[in-house]
Amino acid sequence: MPTTTWNRHHILSLADFTTAEYDTVLQTAASFQEVLSRRTKKVPTLQGQVVANLFFESSTRTRSSFELAAKRLSADTLNFAAATSSMTKGETILDTAKTYLAMGTDIMVVRHREAGVPNAIAAEMDRLSVRVSVLNAGDGQHEHPSQALLDLFTITTLIDPDRPRLELLKGKKIAIVGDILHSRVARSNIWSLIASGAEVHLAAPPTLLPKFFAEFISEEVEDRNYSPNPQLFLHWQLEPALQNADFVMTLRLQKERMTAHLLPSLREYHQLFGITRTKLQLCKPNVKVLHPGPVNRGVEISSELMDDPEFSLIQSQVTSGVAVRMALLYLLGSGKA
Repeated sequence: MPTTTWNRHHILSLADFTTAEYDTVLQTAASFQEVLSRRTKKVPTLQGQVVANLFFESSTRTRSSFELAAKRLSADTLNFAAATSSMTKGETILDTAKTYLAMGTDIMVVRHREAGVPNAIAAEMDRLSVRVSVLNAGDGQHEHPSQALLDLFTITTLIDPDRPRLELLKGKKIAIVGDILHSRVARSNIWSLIASGAEVHLAAPPTLLPKFFAEFISEEVEDRNYSPNPQLFLHWQLEPALQNADFVMTLRLQKERMTAHLLPSLREYHQLFGITRTKLQLCKPNVKVLHPGPVNRGVEISSELMDDPEFSLIQSQVTSGVAVRMALLYLLGSGKA
């Protein structure tokens, strides 16, 4: 496994990921994807280590794939559920994390509805000088690193199954469509795609893609020493974003995070920004469609397109998730044995 370029103790954001780190994740995931194709899918890599899934927010795909990834690596797993925990009795998040620390946890996978919670837990572990790694599994409207990495893996393995790497996306046009304002997936994908040299086009109604979003990203790009002219474009209409696109990522409308009436109706949204076969005619002939899930069929994407293997990579994303999350747990845990 290629770990020589890996020195990261926590995975909280992709904003400061290096090309070498991206490629290490992709190549490690490719190795584990080969393992998952075998009759015996389990390896003893993290045997004796404990992975705690601290999900303070509901999840199906992310939680299940992290649990399966840990078990495939022979780690012991602890699964936290806020509704049945001592938090209902007043225990704080940091005290909950320290409880799992006392049980011998080596890696904490954290999801929370508020941005910054994984960072706070990581800072507390560092303050205590313990060798516990924290992996952000999605925090508020901040980031979702593992989802963006599995998206990257899904795309790059489609281009080169034997040697997925970041440079394969250089010059590719990728459209991200939907509720970008509330999407932690979009933010993480923007970082990885900008780093790859892809041309990234964001498309959404003005209420879901305000102008300040581009200004915020531009400031962050400057702070992170990316190219001074990142290929990032905003569109308040769908057609320019889709024109000659190689890949289309459509996002779920996060109604639970919307505090105001940002859309006239779901029907109108689908008419203007929903992805259908007809609209894909604007893209390149071999265009592929992704969605992080869960999907609102008939809203962000037509039901027939979602189930069409000629265009849809949605099931491939779910499959890729296990291999990528195995890679992340391995990279964080390999130095702890």
